[in-house]
Amino acid sequence: ASKQASGQASGQASKRAGGVFMRIIRKTPLAKNRKLGISAFVLPVLLALDLLIPCLLAPSFRGYDAWTQVMSVLGSQNAPLHKIYNTWLVLFGVVLAAGAVRVYPIVSAVSSPLSTLLAAAMGVYAVGGCILSGLFSVGESKNLATLGAKIHGWGAAIGFLCLVFAPLLIGMYFFKISSRGWGAFSLICFFLAAVFFVLFIMADKPAAKGTALAWEGLWQRLLLLCMYLPIMAFWILHSSFKI
Repeated sequence: ASKQASGQASGQASKRAGGVFMRIIRKTPLAKNRKLGISAFVLPVLLALDLLIPCLLAPSFRGYDAWTQVMSVLGSQNAPLHKIYNTWLVLFGVVLAAGAVRVYPIVSAVSSPLSTLLAAAMGVYAVGGCILSGLFSVGESKNLATLGAKIHGWGAAIGFLCLVFAPLLIGMYFFKISSRGWGAFSLICFFLAAVFFVLFIMADKPAAKGTALAWEGLWQRLLLLCMYLPIMAFWILHSSFKI
């Protein structure tokens, strides 16, 4: 009997503690914003998979060097599993585009210009850097000899350039809702993304050949990581406060 009474008392104490915790959460700045819902965890997982899948496909492509070659080479006709990677890019781009639409009303509750710019940056990258890159594959080199290669090249270039600013915009959003820690984190990611973007652009220049600067594949992956992390943080934090 004493054990049962003790268990009931413990259960009631846990419920009271849980109630206090949820009341505190509801009062946080993030919790006052429109929630993304449980489904929001899908996008962070897909962002992580966009970095992981090339690592899984690379061993099947003999001669592929992840340090010096970009991920889109895995979608070239010479790659054994190019159909898998190209299909992934299209599907990932569709989900990311849907995420861009979803983010607009959340951020617009705080700042309409920020929401427009962030949604546009994500949307352009989803279309140019993912969907078009998956539909129009490129060769092992950056030779834009065909129309498809030009669409791929220009789409990816514009998409990456736009998404570089996503960490900055998310950081500004976090500061506006008084989430300074995540704001600072996002701004650090933006600074690093800008550095890796410059290195990524310079990697294929003749002067970089034979040096560590030519590690184009590495710079691309680090660039994507820095661009993705603030987006993942934004999604997870908002979905975590779904009461």
